Amino acid sequence: MSAFEDADTEETVTCLQVTVYHPGQRQSGTFQLIRFHHRERLPSSEVVKFGRNSNTCRYTFQDKQVSRVQFALQLFKKFDGSVLSFEIKNMSKKTSLLVDNTELGYLNKVDLPHKCMVRFGDYQLLMEKEDGESLEVFETQFLLSPRPLLQENHWPPGRPVLEYGGYLSCCPPSTSPTETDESES
Repeated sequence: MSAFEDADTEETVTCLQVTVYHPGQRQSGTFQLIRFHHRERLPSSEVVKFGRNSNTCRYTFQDKQVSRVQFALQLFKKFDGSVLSFEIKNMSKKTSLLVDNTELGYLNKVDLPHKCMVRFGDYQLLMEKEDGESLEVFETQFLLSPRPLLQENHWPPGRPVLEYGGYLSCCPPSTSPTETDESES
């Protein structure tokens, strides 16, 4: 027998590819702490948080309009399934999260479709899952889009999601909510 025949079979790994866009991304450095075009391997037991608090969140956005913890992703395996799935939970008390056309209030969660658009404020995140066999680890990979994802992927036009989940048909960036600490008043 050759070494090739004796070698362990390498499992494929589930990968969540996240393409991000924000209209002010070039000027503001919103995504400066995110490593693009790099696959990061994480344990499947980890709850992955996104927000502005670098002590709590694995992926941070440099923007005061983003909640300390905006949303969280967690892996799970369905009872009758063999592949990992993700659920997404809105962790912001002030801003609703749109997953495709489903609006999530604070602590609401849904299963993440294989391909979906996640939106809050002026942020657009296209999330696409690649299935893998491993139940121990998964990977994330971030890409930066130079153009709005809603137009590029022919998603229905969205309305900005304002604090407390309200909608407004026309919302200039300057009127987007800014989260502050109670002690900052």
